[in-house]
Amino acid sequence: MQRGILLFLCVLSTNTVSGCELFGRFDMPSLFKEGDIMIGGIFPILIKQILSTSTFDKEFDLRIYRWTQAMLFAIEEINNDPALLPNISLGYRILNSCASPTNALRAALTLASGAEEVDVSSHCPPAISALIAESGSSQSIAVAGILGPFHMPIISYFSTCACLSDRTKYPTFFRTIPSDYFQAKALAALVKHFGWQWIGAIQSDNDYGRNGILAFKEEVEKFGVCVAFVASVLRTYTRDEFLEVVEIIKQSSVKVILAFSVDGDFYPLMQEIVNQNITGIQWISCVAWITSSRPSTPEMYRSFGGTVGFVMQKMAIPKLNHFLTSISPYTDPNAPFVKDFWEIIVGCTPVLPGVHASTEDTTKRCTGNETLMNSENDFFNVTELRVTYNVYKAVYAIAHALHQLVFCQPVGAQTVKRCLNLSEIQPKEVPTSVCSNVCPVGTRKAQIRGKPICCFDCVPCADGTIANSTGAADCTPCPKEYWSNERKDDCIPRTIEFLKYHEPMGIALTLVSLLGASLSLATMVVFINYRETPVIKASNFELSSLLLFSLFLCFLCPLTFLGRPTVWTCMLRHTAFGVTFALCISCVLGKTIVVVTAFKATFPGNNIAGKFGHTQQRIIICSCTLIQIVICVLWLSLNPPYPHMLFTYSNKIIVLECNTGSQASFYAVLGYIGVLAIICLILAFMARKLPDNFNEAKLITFSLLIFCAVWITFIPAYISSPGKFTVAVEIFAILSSAFGLLSSIFAPKCYIIFLKPEKNTKKHTGDLSRVYPASCPITAVIGSSTLRDPEKDKRKQMDAWITVHCKICSMLLKEMDVCE
Repeated sequence: MQRGILLFLCVLSTNTVSGCELFGRFDMPSLFKEGDIMIGGIFPILIKQILSTSTFDKEFDLRIYRWTQAMLFAIEEINNDPALLPNISLGYRILNSCASPTNALRAALTLASGAEEVDVSSHCPPAISALIAESGSSQSIAVAGILGPFHMPIISYFSTCACLSDRTKYPTFFRTIPSDYFQAKALAALVKHFGWQWIGAIQSDNDYGRNGILAFKEEVEKFGVCVAFVASVLRTYTRDEFLEVVEIIKQSSVKVILAFSVDGDFYPLMQEIVNQNITGIQWISCVAWITSSRPSTPEMYRSFGGTVGFVMQKMAIPKLNHFLTSISPYTDPNAPFVKDFWEIIVGCTPVLPGVHASTEDTTKRCTGNETLMNSENDFFNVTELRVTYNVYKAVYAIAHALHQLVFCQPVGAQTVKRCLNLSEIQPKEVPTSVCSNVCPVGTRKAQIRGKPICCFDCVPCADGTIANSTGAADCTPCPKEYWSNERKDDCIPRTIEFLKYHEPMGIALTLVSLLGASLSLATMVVFINYRETPVIKASNFELSSLLLFSLFLCFLCPLTFLGRPTVWTCMLRHTAFGVTFALCISCVLGKTIVVVTAFKATFPGNNIAGKFGHTQQRIIICSCTLIQIVICVLWLSLNPPYPHMLFTYSNKIIVLECNTGSQASFYAVLGYIGVLAIICLILAFMARKLPDNFNEAKLITFSLLIFCAVWITFIPAYISSPGKFTVAVEIFAILSSAFGLLSSIFAPKCYIIFLKPEKNTKKHTGDLSRVYPASCPITAVIGSSTLRDPEKDKRKQMDAWITVHCKICSMLLKEMDVCE
């Protein structure tokens, strides 16, 4: 057999594989390990098929699972043998067929067509050079029939149909089990030996059963034996069909029945026979089920005890036991079939990392301390191996053929030198005949007008849509929070963007905000320490302190604009901004009114300054701020701001921002601050021409000009800024306007206090206490208002007016260098 395998391994391909293209996927679990030379395997580990080729009933077979482990063990043993294939590693890829010819064919085509999406590097692993398949004759016929013409060596470990010996049909098929031709002769001889002349027969409704019974009938008829009936069974039959076979058995007078069937097909009939208590029949078994574990149970013994049949030679593989007991789901949690094996052998479900158990699963959970070392299950009995040993022999047959092919000499030769490159060992590729290749993932089919339906173009999916399977007719839109990747085969989450504290822009704005708040507090400390000096007295200490406190709050407002927007931060950031700036501008308005009234108080008969004391100032500030508070309360009550995801700026980015809720309320808050600023600007502008030492109005005017300029330029910048930069522009406007007020109003006073202390006197302030009613009432200037002589009071008032204006004129002339 090794010579035959060697003959077909010598069919080399002159073209190397330049790339991989996936035309379809056999969506079943597979065991995979890459090697220099790959061997394929097909085993019916899950043995029952239902509904369709893509829907499987998970009926795990321990006996067949041991066959796959024998293949893995043999490959590992060969790779560790320095004499058999030195410096050459064998790899494998094993698929499940569910004992279905259709699925076996699909698995074979999958293996022959190259690698699918397996966990390997970007290059294509070597193609399958030989295939170990399959257990059932019908499956092997399908596999050998499709791959034989392409010179793929196929070795079966359990397919016994004599039809597979036809070299014209199956030129590359080999097996490590005898043909049914010999089994049929042996069974016929057994019947003759016992003198049975009247027997029944049950066959699997497939190539194995039909060909086996046909060969048996040809042999027993030579001995004058009559076959009373031939009934068919198959694992996918309905219960009614099995009951019909039971009725045939009950109505027949035969006492000897030959069952030429695999255990999976025959077992449902055995259950019905036991259920109906049919006894007294001598059963004859074929090699397929005589040693199977499922029929060998106490409940089956009543009807099937004493069954006779032929078996294969048993062999032992001593080192296999250690390999089998080392199987563990904790070694490789993603290994196929291991979890099912563990549940059957150990009796509990392993708790694997990253795998969530179903809430409906009532299976006992493993502790993680379970071991297979002392298990008494027949799975670990490696002293009487039959089919398992056939698999083991099949792997070694391929290894010996490869050794002779690569080294041009049998195993055990003195010198080992390659005579062939591994790259030259390439099986013939299965040809394709299509009008258009299957569209790859990330594309969809677009029909070509005027051509058959088989002809189409592959059009890339549009942005935001994907096709994650080959041959997709349409692209599937991604959910709103997702976007398509570059290959258009998967939806990936969009990046959620907002102004964060830890990004460079957020850090810079936070530092500037804290700097402004610190300067405000520092200025307030300076004013408190120097509150008895003329400069502080002249600037109205109470209003200045309240203004500094409001500026401190204004500098802290930008901190609410940073970080992930939430319901509370969205409500806080807009209302806090509105109220603090309303308080700030209200304080500036109070200072402006004080300056204007002080200037007006210098005119005779004008007693308006006497009516604008501390109480009136507080009322104005509180009233102006209260109006803004009422607007904000109504805003939060009716339609407050809330977090909102914006998808329009970028396809790959979600901008998380604060929606203002009520636009009218938002504009009302901004508009009210603007109205207060304009009123302040107008009043300050009216008093701008006071003498130089009376420059409070000039400072207020300049600060309000900065304030208005910032917020006027803010509007177009706010509208045109994308994403998180919108929030950055708003923060910049808040900080700029606050710094403008702080630097314009308070920087000159701090300059005089620290750098020009000689000017911090009444002489240089022009005795401002006479014109600031907050520091000294106007009655102090014009004298007592209780004089009895009206004419005398009038003269004193005129004298006071002349005195004040003379001082003002003196200062103006001094500034103009006209006179002292």
